[in-house]
Amino acid sequence: MARSLIVALSILAAGAVAWAAAEPAAKDADMKTAQLRLNLRSQRLARNAEGYNVWQAETAGQTLAANETALVLCDVWDKHWSRGANERLARLLPRMNEVVKTLRGQGVVIVHAPSDTMKFYEGTPGRQRVLEAPKVAPPADLPHADPPQPIDASDGGSDTADPGGSPWRSEHPAIDIDQTRDAVSDSGRDLLNLYRQRGIKNILIMGVHTNMCVLGRSFAIKQMVRWGFNVVLIRDLTDTMYNPARPPYVPHDEGTRLVVEYIEKFWCPTVLSDDLLKAAAK
Repeated sequence: MARSLIVALSILAAGAVAWAAAEPAAKDADMKTAQLRLNLRSQRLARNAEGYNVWQAETAGQTLAANETALVLCDVWDKHWSRGANERLARLLPRMNEVVKTLRGQGVVIVHAPSDTMKFYEGTPGRQRVLEAPKVAPPADLPHADPPQPIDASDGGSDTADPGGSPWRSEHPAIDIDQTRDAVSDSGRDLLNLYRQRGIKNILIMGVHTNMCVLGRSFAIKQMVRWGFNVVLIRDLTDTMYNPARPPYVPHDEGTRLVVEYIEKFWCPTVLSDDLLKAAAK
């Protein structure tokens, strides 16, 4: 009887070990099949009933496979030279980090892209993960119109009196980096290698500043669209560099709204963070 009890306990122990070993694999399998069902907004030029040209907002559903999607945090720096920019980013940071954690848990690749700060991350696993991805030849840029933006930021875009400079040293510490899974890079060319390695087709982007870095960085909207990726801007987790003393002489938040709508018209659709969080919770 004692021998039977020992055998039974051994079987149970072996089963427990097997279950524990299988659990991470099961979680990985779940992440690989996770789907993000999103409501994407874009703008279409149409003619109304009176025969006038008008821009119409349209919302369409789209499902993204989580394991084919990257979330890029554009220039979410620890410090900006503009006091107004710092204050507005501070209000966005808690929600940004919530989105990062949630989408990471779904299997989305999180990309931390604080430009000009890569020295801070030298030798870290997240940085090495990008640098060690197999090199691929970049595709030819797809032709794409680039109309002028609706706001004037030729003065630098700050609505507060600031000294200028480049005070940033890293990404903001309010954003969690998981060095076991995340990627760190400010190079679109290097990230292309990682995206091809991981089978990434979709890029969600948030951060600052909408009319500058979010559109123009090598890892951001314009280049990724020209390389054929399916790009989506998270419209409530971004901010412009815009001074209301410049054309079109509107409040700062209105300037951000105008740039978001410009992106929806000419570059890519947008989504709300609440939509992403709800999609991940299903």
